[in-house]
Amino acid sequence: MSGHSKWHSIKHKKAAQDAKKGKIFTKIIREISVAARLGGPDPDKNPRLRKAIAEAKAVNMPSDNIKRAIMKGTGQLEGSAYEEVNYEGYGPGGVAIFVEAMSDNKNRTVAELRHIFSRNGGRIGESGCVAWMFKRRGYIVVEKSKASEENLLEILINSGAEDVDLRDDGSNWEIITPPENYEAVLEALKEHKIEVATSNIGYIPQTYVKVEGKEAQQLLRLMEELEDHDDVQHVWANFDISEDEISKYSSN
Repeated sequence: MSGHSKWHSIKHKKAAQDAKKGKIFTKIIREISVAARLGGPDPDKNPRLRKAIAEAKAVNMPSDNIKRAIMKGTGQLEGSAYEEVNYEGYGPGGVAIFVEAMSDNKNRTVAELRHIFSRNGGRIGESGCVAWMFKRRGYIVVEKSKASEENLLEILINSGAEDVDLRDDGSNWEIITPPENYEAVLEALKEHKIEVATSNIGYIPQTYVKVEGKEAQQLLRLMEELEDHDDVQHVWANFDISEDEISKYSSN
């Protein structure tokens, strides 16, 4: 069991705490602005913007903040021009790491991320060095206490979504979908009142590297420092770490 779902669930819950500090607001505002710039200001016609607005509301972002972010994205208000950029590298134990970021100064961002990698036993690599190990997929986590495997399978089949994969990840179920089926699956779970621990569209590893002990703790520290950086939206990695190791790190 890779422990990915437990790690993502912990980070999702931490977002509520970060909202109090404004950190999560910064990340979501950037996503709203970029989504509005690329796909237009109407969330009904822009799935990416619709998802970003839903995330904003989930952390109680004021409506005025959302509106201003959209207007900055469409050029109706002045604001920094953020550019989507990905970084790839390796963590302790040779774990592949894929970072999604938004930056208004790529030279600054890469220098800061290189430093984070370096001080935590990792290194940034060349573009394409690990991207081939990941596939873009919808990712949904449901705690086992919220639904049985049989129940989830029935919901997924009846949703009409194709090529959906249900995985056992310790105390959680991981639902992996093609990006185009992501919203249909989420809606089906919502209709059946199945609580989702965390969800997004991102980069899912195709193979995993087992990491234990000191290397596992160092890798989790690297992951957390990367995710806490203002320019970083998401971090994906192909680690296989036990839930016990993750719990040990989270309790520190």
